[in-house]
Amino acid sequence: MTLLGYVSDERYLALPDVLVEIGGHGTARSTATGAIHADVPPGEYRVTLAKDGYGAKHVDVALGSGEPHQFRLLSDRIFGYVWPKWARSGDEGEFRIHSPEPYRLSLWRHGAEAEETALIGWFDEHAPRATVQVTPDGDYTRTGVRFNEKGYVDPSHRQYVTAPDRSGLYYFHVEGESGARFSFPWVVAPRQPTAPIAVVASTNTWNAYNNFGGRSNYINAAGLPSAPVLVPRLEIPRYLESSFSEHALPDDAYPPLSFERPEPLNQLSAADQPEDPIRGRQPCHLAAAEWRLLSWLERNGYEYDLYSDAHLHDGTLPLDSYRALVLSTHPEYWSREMYSAVYSWVHDRGGKLANFGGNVADCEVAFAADALQFRTQAIESGPYESRMHRTFRPTSELFGVVFTSAGAMTGAPYEVIDPSHWAFRGTGLDKGDLFGVRSLHERCSGGASGHETDKTGPYSPQGTQVLARGGNPGAGGGEIACYATASGGEVFSVGSITWTSAVLVDDGVSAVTANVLDRFIGRS
Repeated sequence: MTLLGYVSDERYLALPDVLVEIGGHGTARSTATGAIHADVPPGEYRVTLAKDGYGAKHVDVALGSGEPHQFRLLSDRIFGYVWPKWARSGDEGEFRIHSPEPYRLSLWRHGAEAEETALIGWFDEHAPRATVQVTPDGDYTRTGVRFNEKGYVDPSHRQYVTAPDRSGLYYFHVEGESGARFSFPWVVAPRQPTAPIAVVASTNTWNAYNNFGGRSNYINAAGLPSAPVLVPRLEIPRYLESSFSEHALPDDAYPPLSFERPEPLNQLSAADQPEDPIRGRQPCHLAAAEWRLLSWLERNGYEYDLYSDAHLHDGTLPLDSYRALVLSTHPEYWSREMYSAVYSWVHDRGGKLANFGGNVADCEVAFAADALQFRTQAIESGPYESRMHRTFRPTSELFGVVFTSAGAMTGAPYEVIDPSHWAFRGTGLDKGDLFGVRSLHERCSGGASGHETDKTGPYSPQGTQVLARGGNPGAGGGEIACYATASGGEVFSVGSITWTSAVLVDDGVSAVTANVLDRFIGRS
């Protein structure tokens, strides 16, 4: 019998025992590896696939010649996203939701607290399972899942929400009749600047880690394998290499990753409180951790406007309208347009940059339509301090610090090196004192220096001062560093992903954060 194709789910895991009807030529069932075998002459067929727990599907496809076809089914779980994933106040976003049951949809703002701002309604589309979506076959991590493309021919049936007037981090919360839940973010920027501080959400990093469809920048980064995965630990390259890396190939070996996908790793619960520990392997360095800083800002009276990485990239974020630019948590993936805009603002026009994150601008990305192209080849040795340096400019030339692998996946407090610096004013901290002891970060518990850490390097600007250093093992502590420019610009970097997970619960981290912002916006 001929191998006609494979069938897999949204994680590119092989689906066994799928009933497959090949129009006019009988039926087959997929094997343990998801393979579909049948004796049919080469030609065009309507293929119908069905399996309990998954959405059924009709596909018109050529079979029997060329490569086996990659059929994809969606599991009976709630998934969704808004498109586009970032907007300005007053813009429209289309919510695109896959659900095997009727669901309630609400919009929440995650600021000082989580607050429901609108009940959008209940949805069932009348017919049974009419809210079940159909994805493309093949590798849709490159091109997007295209929810609402099938079955929404009438434009009036598309589902839109107007972005709220107030900028901030919003989440759509979906609740099915059974109690099943899913949530997804929406970064809402202002129509015009309203505050002295602009905060950039690390939406490029969110996309890099999004593995919906079976690929991320860390799993099957160079493309989906030719057959679906059955035993990931024994089949995915990441787990078959001692470095746990898939980044040894040249940059052009990595296909783009579409933004147009649900983000299962980037959820927030409507019941989450800002002081709650951040549970899970991924939320601690994605939006959940960024929300902790936003909550702290609002609780302490700092007005801000929120933007996405894409807004900084395309100039929607007007840097000259703000007194300070704030980065948060894990701003790892930057375009050269982003780097150049901020560098010019700081060095030529006196901009103030507060980097409350770690592993900053380590890798260059290029925006390509609705996707990101990652220039992600790893640096084993040589003259480059980071991947950004290899393809564009040194990371530390702008931020004062650069990521090194020492200290990764650990957590520790900081030790004060220069207590006379203005950043420690009023903290009561002296040389050798520890701060940043408490943290909400459960993946790498232990302190405000952690998860991934940055340090000064050979390209740090002349005059860069190191104010404190984390006590992470192997000399891996993040370095708090700052420098000033001839134009009056200033850069302050904390060198740690876990800083934002500590700001609500550690007095030292909170006080230093306040001192930096007060100086940069002229509040002190």
